[in-house]
Amino acid sequence: MNKALIIIDTQDSFFETDYWQEKYFLDFKKNLGSLVEHFNSANLPIIKVLHSREDMPDSPFNPASGLVKAMDFLPSSFTKVFYKSVHNAFTDTGLATWLKRHNIDTVVITGIRTEQCCETTARVASDLGFNVEFVTKATLTFDMKCPITHKLYPAEELKARTNLVLAKRFASIQDPSDY
Repeated sequence: MNKALIIIDTQDSFFETDYWQEKYFLDFKKNLGSLVEHFNSANLPIIKVLHSREDMPDSPFNPASGLVKAMDFLPSSFTKVFYKSVHNAFTDTGLATWLKRHNIDTVVITGIRTEQCCETTARVASDLGFNVEFVTKATLTFDMKCPITHKLYPAEELKARTNLVLAKRFASIQDPSDY
């Protein structure tokens, strides 16, 4: 089994969003940092995926903002960097081709936001035939208010829901200590 660590959208853009919440960030950094350390020491690929939206001039996800860059706690170099403009890391990025060319059959999904780009990437990876390991504790999301019911969903509830819908269907749910 050949693995690659996929770090999705862990970029400075999020610091400038109106939904950024610091309260879960320290645990996320610690958990993702331990995975980066493991993959580096095992000489396994670490892939950075950044969300970039040139069509949104006032967005922190527009490259002109200067914020479409990895957060400071991540290493300065990665095995490969991909840019995406949709919710998954595969559409129009060349990621699947790169992984197959390098005989990677298992992707370890981490990053920001758990229930959005990370979960969507996990589903697409599974559909493309990759084994998917989803490390929920190395993903980050934020409390969200439903625009329809106005109910507030805590981030931990969103993560539990992601585990429920991915487990044994699209991914195996892993803990950072599994590596």
